[in-house]
Amino acid sequence: MKLPSSDLIARLGFAPETRAIIINADDFGMCHAANTAITELLDSGHLDSATIMVPCAWAPGALAFAADRTDLDVGVHLVLTSEWTDYRWRPLTGTATSLVDEAGFFPALVRSVEEQADAGDVAAELAAQLRAARDAGVDVTHLDNHMGSVYGLATGRDFLGEALGLAAEHGLPFRLPRFVDGTEFAPEFQDAATRAAAGADALGVVIPDRTWTHPFPLANEGTDEEETYEQTRDGFIELLRAVPAGVTEIFLHPMVDGDELRAAVDFSAAKRGFERRLLTDPLVAATIAEERLVRVGWRALRDLQRG
Repeated sequence: MKLPSSDLIARLGFAPETRAIIINADDFGMCHAANTAITELLDSGHLDSATIMVPCAWAPGALAFAADRTDLDVGVHLVLTSEWTDYRWRPLTGTATSLVDEAGFFPALVRSVEEQADAGDVAAELAAQLRAARDAGVDVTHLDNHMGSVYGLATGRDFLGEALGLAAEHGLPFRLPRFVDGTEFAPEFQDAATRAAAGADALGVVIPDRTWTHPFPLANEGTDEEETYEQTRDGFIELLRAVPAGVTEIFLHPMVDGDELRAAVDFSAAKRGFERRLLTDPLVAATIAEERLVRVGWRALRDLQRG
């Protein structure tokens, strides 16, 4: 299949060779550790945006913050999975649907969502999560998806029609990469990404050129070779240096590494603390400046979509 092209950076008013980034924090509202880190990083300008997990226990605090700070770019992190062992969350639409496991929570695995979820139930739940954010007073700037559960990555059965339909209805851009030459998707997903991007274009939904991140787990956790902060930071700097022309969203999961987070998650709490730290690291800021990366926000993409 012919590789896609993109004029997004030009449509935003930049020269074609401009390398623009959006640094986004996922999992806002998941826990107090996430809220503390993300609010301080948004306030200090070290993040360009964040997305809220509306079904989670600490979402009310994140929603209240976002409703009070409409100058900031805050979207909805659409949730269909609940991945941790001891900390779980349920659908806003209730437990009498195809979206829950035997315990009444969202399933832990994306594969389970793809195999058992009814598309109508998915559409209703995604709409309920967006509606809850808007009802709380949040000026929602964009949508994305927790764990990629709408992409069809496990079995090929996707819910992009439901997600993109919601985005189109409300004039919101959506996290969907036009190109998969980064770190989040394997190259063999390019054909699927091209088809998905065509679907977004047909609906008028603006998507970024790329969505990048760095490895979520803490490498070699619990061993003598456990990943250090410096290794995390240096890997992130390499990622920044590799950003090509166009608009690249870089998403992270910064949180406060402490007792609460370690009680909630099964692994890699230290990595979440590293991500909080690296976003304020002078070497990261220096790299962004040296590479002449332009910081943009999702609001600019929303404004473009709404004309």
